[in-house]
Amino acid sequence: MSTTAPRRRAERPSRRSRLRPGRRAGLTLWLLILLGGLVALGVAAAPDPPPYVGEAGGVAIAVAFTAGLVSRTGGRTFVYGGLALGLGVAAVVADEPMLRTGAALMTCVVTAVFAVMVTVPAVTVLQAVREAVVAMLVGLVGAAGVVGLEPTLSLSRFAYTTLAASLVLCLLVVFRLGAGLHGLGRRGLLVVVTGSVLLAVTLAYAEVLRRYGAPDLVDALLDGRRWALDNLEGAPRPVQALLGVPAIVWGTHMRARRRQGWWVCAFGVTAAAQVTHTFLDPSLTLLNAGLTTAYSLVVGVLLGIVIIRLDLLVTGDGRRRAHGRRARTEDSGSSLRPEPGRTQPLL
Repeated sequence: MSTTAPRRRAERPSRRSRLRPGRRAGLTLWLLILLGGLVALGVAAAPDPPPYVGEAGGVAIAVAFTAGLVSRTGGRTFVYGGLALGLGVAAVVADEPMLRTGAALMTCVVTAVFAVMVTVPAVTVLQAVREAVVAMLVGLVGAAGVVGLEPTLSLSRFAYTTLAASLVLCLLVVFRLGAGLHGLGRRGLLVVVTGSVLLAVTLAYAEVLRRYGAPDLVDALLDGRRWALDNLEGAPRPVQALLGVPAIVWGTHMRARRRQGWWVCAFGVTAAAQVTHTFLDPSLTLLNAGLTTAYSLVVGVLLGIVIIRLDLLVTGDGRRRAHGRRARTEDSGSSLRPEPGRTQPLL
């Protein structure tokens, strides 16, 4: 009989623990606030709605997402949720355009960061696609809340401000989740630099074209977008489809194995924030905005899957998994890293 100790299997991430009674009650209250906000927004969309019902729905969404974000990051949920409620009520009661716009901006930023924080690691490609859908649904609910607040704004300024603020806030949170710069590594640093350059170049290129571009080139781009809106009822947004959604798909897949995945996921805020920008665009109908978001999601998911395959090929994970079922099981078990469930604090 061999005296050699049996090979120890690597521990897999533990299953989600049952919620404690206090946390279960808090989750129930959170769901009630969120559903109440959605119902109020639905009533506001009907003909002749009661006064302030749309604003109340927007404030409820802002409170729910603020509390959810603070809970995921280990903060004082009721303190910040109450603060968001107070600011929202003050903006609605005062009925000042600047306050309403500020409340809408805060809601958009919180929604974008919460959409990333609510995701969980994805072991498979299908799970990564699921997380992208979850993030976009959060962005869709947040967009409804922002529209309900009826902000008075310049769409371009609002878009640039919310993109910058949400990305900075998310990177600050990820700095803690990813073990600081020490956990960034060369690959993480490359991802952050590449994502930042891609975002800056895309936004700068669009702005330069809008202001100083050659008329023929601008007209060609506008004609292409107009054709897509006329024939497809929607046109994918470049930042959303080429950066935001792929970042969520690839980042959640990477998070199941390496903590650097959090740095990739940070750029997913651009996908969630641009859902709001799309629905605030006065040139788009509700159908146009919905299909634009759907097309961006489809293109981004396909690009994210390609990036995952290339990543597995470069890192050698794909080759290691090709040596039979037993090898695949042991390799996946040894590489998975634990992370709290969707309703649990990350910190």
